[in-house]
Amino acid sequence: MSKRNNYIIVGIIFLLAFFLGNLIYPQFLKLPNFPDNPFKLGLDLQGGTHLIYQADLSNIEQEERSSAMAGLRDVIERRVNLFGVQEPIVQIQDERLIVELAGIKDPGTAIKMIGQTPYLEFKEQKSEEEQQKILDKREEIQVKAKELQEQGKTQEEISAELDKIENWQLGMEDLFQQTSLTGKYLKKAEVGFDQTTYKPLVLLQFDDEGSKIFEDLTTKNVGKPLAIYIDGISISSPVVQEAISGGKAQISGKFTIDEAKDLARNLNAGALPVPIELISQQTVGPTLGKISLEKSLRAGIFGFLVIILFMIIFYRMLGVLASLALLIYAIIVLSLFKTIPVTLTLAGIGGAILSIGMAIDANVLIFSRMKEELMAGKSFDMSVEEGFSRAWPSIRDGNLTTLLVAVILFVFGSSFIKGFAFTLSLGILISMFSAIFITKNFLRVFIGTKLEKVKWLWR
Repeated sequence: MSKRNNYIIVGIIFLLAFFLGNLIYPQFLKLPNFPDNPFKLGLDLQGGTHLIYQADLSNIEQEERSSAMAGLRDVIERRVNLFGVQEPIVQIQDERLIVELAGIKDPGTAIKMIGQTPYLEFKEQKSEEEQQKILDKREEIQVKAKELQEQGKTQEEISAELDKIENWQLGMEDLFQQTSLTGKYLKKAEVGFDQTTYKPLVLLQFDDEGSKIFEDLTTKNVGKPLAIYIDGISISSPVVQEAISGGKAQISGKFTIDEAKDLARNLNAGALPVPIELISQQTVGPTLGKISLEKSLRAGIFGFLVIILFMIIFYRMLGVLASLALLIYAIIVLSLFKTIPVTLTLAGIGGAILSIGMAIDANVLIFSRMKEELMAGKSFDMSVEEGFSRAWPSIRDGNLTTLLVAVILFVFGSSFIKGFAFTLSLGILISMFSAIFITKNFLRVFIGTKLEKVKWLWR
């Protein structure tokens, strides 16, 4: 590689590190319009509530129990999301549900909401006159909001101005209205296939009373959509093709098999919820979470500094370059944690700190090989290339075996283990990139320079 290309690559590396550093801590330079999203913290760092529910599957057939539990999990996820918990962790463990609500301040209300029966309902379109009024009001609000944005108004000022619009609440209304057909009339929902196209669809079966309501509803809504809602969220809006009698209906659309299964499962969960009982509740206070976070960060910083000190003392100039590469490695990893985003827990931070050791381990192997080549009297550029090529098999095998174990832990482990395995895996992949690509290009900068001749810097 030419020196010019090497300088370009090193410049790109530093430029990338600069922007990723501002992504991690945008207050440093306060670049305009630069995103400032906080790190996602798990329950043990942010505080919150840990709940365990026992599901009663005594009335569910053995072969349908896994589907019933999956449907129950989906319903609870929707409920806690509506409560305002961002990305709750809801996991199935045999006949139990484990719910983690990070940052929740009112666990009593959340428990009450989770325990409610999922609500399934069918809605029909409002009259054309009512729909037009809503759409006109929405357009008026959108036009006004656009004008205010063009005037440079803040979001708070825009909201205040929009509140002054007469009957602005009308624009927030749904185009569909409630009917008397709800989930209590649905016997079951299952996946079927169109006899002509063989595309998957969802089959519905109502009880006797529901069949009569459904027939009346479809009779007056031929050619119009009939929306299906679970917990107030629309999950499907099929168009009624004809009046339907007999209590059987089907929902067709551009479904994949998995999507059709999910829809059927959600309908069953809304119509026939699995009874659940809260058997355990633990609350992690925000103060305890803050202490855990501070201790974790302190451990990571101390470990990082000790590694840098060790490398500089024992490897001199090589250690300085490795420390610089390690700093860029840390910036890349933290920026990925923030953008993916990764929910950081104590276990996840432990995996990230462990990956720092894996990152420097690769540099130690490379530098040891390189020093051997220099001791044998080879030139600096030859020693650099030979050091990397000879160390690569050990780096590859060592990291891949660790990565394999981390993948196994992620697939078969609990949520606590998954966090550790994921951050460790991500750290290993970035550490290999750091050692093989970043450190190597840093070393190439010194080929043909006066510093190359100063032997004590490299041996």
